[in-house]
Amino acid sequence: MGDNSWKGTVGSWIQAVGTVLSAIGSTPSIPIKTSLANDLNLIGNVLQGTGNALVADSIEYVNLNKIANEIQAIGNSTVIAGIVIDFNQQTKNDLNTKGNLMQALGGGIGFGDALGREPSQDELYNIYGNLLQAIGNSLQALSGRVEENEEEINAIGSWIQAIGSVISALGSVEGQN
Repeated sequence: MGDNSWKGTVGSWIQAVGTVLSAIGSTPSIPIKTSLANDLNLIGNVLQGTGNALVADSIEYVNLNKIANEIQAIGNSTVIAGIVIDFNQQTKNDLNTKGNLMQALGGGIGFGDALGREPSQDELYNIYGNLLQAIGNSLQALSGRVEENEEEINAIGSWIQAIGSVISALGSVEGQN
């Protein structure tokens, strides 16, 4: 495994761990303190952004996959800004929604890019993983705009994104074999 392949695989798994941590922190039925849930969401988004940046950096030439990961990293950074900067609640919600939409856009671009590649088993991981991440992020963005069941919709979106991220990470390992 070359240096860039290794960096991409590690980045995929860092992102996957981050999505799972964020999903745990976003699930209201998990009995943890609010402060811990918020910390898990912050740490999860930092890991997701770091993982996406590593994956993007592992791609030598500019292509749709590189751009998709860069957009997802920017989306995570936008969500992080909404968490850590002392804005009013409306601004925090707007940053969270826009960050999730950017992540969904990145996942959608990754999905489209994977569809255009030569069919293989590892590309199936990329197709399904990116599609699920885009759907999950879209649900998370939508949750900030609905009045009923907001927390539940966000949690469902978080877990769909997490599943997609793990599938993508499995595809990055599969692609190395």
